[in-house]
Amino acid sequence: MTNPLKIAVPQETAAAAAQAGRPLLQVRQVSIDYRLSDRAVRAVHQVSLDVHEGDRFILLGASGCGKSSLLKAIGGFIPTSEGSIELAGRQVQKAGPDRAMVFQEFDQLPPWLTVQQNVAFPLRATGVKRREAAERAFTYIEKVGLARFADAYPHQLSGGMKQRVAIARALALQPRVLLMDEPFAALDALTRQRMQQELLELWAEFRFTLVFVTHAIDEALLLGSRIAVLSPHPGRLRAEIDASRFDAQDIASPDFRAATQRIHCLLFEQAHA
Repeated sequence: MTNPLKIAVPQETAAAAAQAGRPLLQVRQVSIDYRLSDRAVRAVHQVSLDVHEGDRFILLGASGCGKSSLLKAIGGFIPTSEGSIELAGRQVQKAGPDRAMVFQEFDQLPPWLTVQQNVAFPLRATGVKRREAAERAFTYIEKVGLARFADAYPHQLSGGMKQRVAIARALALQPRVLLMDEPFAALDALTRQRMQQELLELWAEFRFTLVFVTHAIDEALLLGSRIAVLSPHPGRLRAEIDASRFDAQDIASPDFRAATQRIHCLLFEQAHA
């Protein structure tokens, strides 16, 4: 059996990207429109981003700014209206196991499957043999602290535990990019803080590339190494901020407060300012 903790990277694309020094993920002048009955509504307008291997990249913006739409386009779940998205030099045209998504909702886990079966299910769908899928699933279940609940069903879990299962399921796929769409927004404050810390600990161990959507400034600063600040609807890239120096110990620091205030101004200032 292959090592379940090794993130699978196609050798030719990884080597080429490293040699060229190019970003793992490239978003180029992407716009996204939604068609209503009588008109088209633009959700995202000409956004360009570079995400490098191992980044913790945050898409931050107010509700309705198109950040989740952009994340879904990166995942291949919806098309772009303009521009292009490339992963390791290849055009993103549809969803694939090289991009795993963790959603905000807790009801993404099939209720008739146990925790271990839920984590193993997408592995089996990609052709992993039953025994290897079960072993890899349990390995990642252990990593998120749910080994004792491997045989439990989703209705027996708390919201935070369900999100741990969703994270284990995504990481078990060993994706090039982990996509997370406000995964902690519906949790209580204490559980949310604990999940944020656990996500950082998982990243420190696996060094996966993360693209994370949030509307919470403090969460963006704590979880992100880089933050893309999007304007209100339609979403445009307003600024990109280096947040790599912050951690949970900095919340009360003047630098953290100053960064929070700066981002708040960027989010809510008038587009022409």
